[in-house]
Amino acid sequence: MRSKPLKYIILSGVLIFLFACRPTTEKNAPETEISGNAKAGVRLMILGTAQDAGSPQVGCEKACCKDLFENPDPKRKVVSLGLIDGKHKKQYLFEATPDLPSQLHFLNRAADVQEGIMPDGVFLTHAHIGHYSGLMFFGKEAVNAKEVPVHAMPRMADFLQHNGPWGQLVSNQNIRIEPLLPDSAITLAPSVSVVPLRVPHRDEYSETVGFIISGPEKKALFIPDIDKWERWDRKITDLITEVDYAFLDATFFDGDELNTRDISEIPHPFVVESMELFETLPPTEKQKIIFIHFNHTNPLLSRESEAYRFVTSRGFRVASFGDEFDL
Repeated sequence: MRSKPLKYIILSGVLIFLFACRPTTEKNAPETEISGNAKAGVRLMILGTAQDAGSPQVGCEKACCKDLFENPDPKRKVVSLGLIDGKHKKQYLFEATPDLPSQLHFLNRAADVQEGIMPDGVFLTHAHIGHYSGLMFFGKEAVNAKEVPVHAMPRMADFLQHNGPWGQLVSNQNIRIEPLLPDSAITLAPSVSVVPLRVPHRDEYSETVGFIISGPEKKALFIPDIDKWERWDRKITDLITEVDYAFLDATFFDGDELNTRDISEIPHPFVVESMELFETLPPTEKQKIIFIHFNHTNPLLSRESEAYRFVTSRGFRVASFGDEFDL
């Protein structure tokens, strides 16, 4: 791994000391207003930005977690995208998170469909808790859905089919597994498609993928989880030039952020590393990069933090619940 320039080491250390796990001043703000009038086009919607375990996180005794346990922030949801095809009256979820019930509510509301309508498909990146455990809400203990299409890679599909309680969702026909193959497009409509890309990550139970999501006019790259960029056999900078939006893993702002676990066992690209890698990109390319998937300690969860202002001042963007992007 490349050494970080001294300016990033000093700055990130100051930011983490001052702002890591700092409670946001936005927690009492009203939830994002989402229009009930569905657009005719295709668009993506941010339905969550937090890392798998959410914010506040179980076992966290820091001030920000204690405050959020008492006064929950309705915008703090686990990472997910919604895809809305207004022309064909279809809506899809990317990831099935523990926050799926409220996320599906907001997706239906944004798509202007009847409350309680199941998604026309769910795309899963991998078998870590925040990315698939929401499938449980399709089961008989909850909505008892009928054959919700779940798009999954081969190992992910095998994991769901042969391990409880997920196998019961399949045998009860609450979900229907739709196979994915790397670099092979799934066509959702004549002008809408999804392509999975294998990425390096901890693959205990399944592969890990990101997705290229294409609409009639624009494309988005969604990689919420990946190991260090240099471990990938693709160049992330090349992929950024091929898309209009790049939603990228920003789990940790810096390696100093997590002081209770061995950071080498959690090899996500730090935000400061990604900014260093992307620093020479033209401003138009930097604007494509939208950081997402924040650990509960990540100061980027708060728009009021110095870290947030620093990242955006460098020409990058930070995902927020309710943001929409035309495709």
